[in-house]
Amino acid sequence: MTSQVEGEAQMAIKKQFSSLHDLIAHAKTPVLVSFYAPWCEYCRQFAPILEQVKAQVGHRLQVVKINSENYPQLVAEYDVTSLPTTMLFVEGELASRIKGVMQTPELLHYLQRFLKP
Repeated sequence: MTSQVEGEAQMAIKKQFSSLHDLIAHAKTPVLVSFYAPWCEYCRQFAPILEQVKAQVGHRLQVVKINSENYPQLVAEYDVTSLPTTMLFVEGELASRIKGVMQTPELLHYLQRFLKP
């Protein structure tokens, strides 16, 4: 089943895509997908952390935020049971799932093993 979603790669550039599956499958770099909700306090705390991570790793990682209220089919498909939930996809496959908030240094350290220099 292919879910259609209009998402946006956050930070400085907004990128529209029609299918999360296509984005993940055809990405040349790892894709960090973060599910959030506007009412979620932890999600609001995590947003600037994601921006800092993206700024530090640059083109070696795509960061995508998905509003869980707008895409319940993706929430169900990816078994998102708490917010924020962040998933890392490498070469089209789920490599890691993070529930909750990690601070910038910890998240950067965690992601390093998945990122190409």
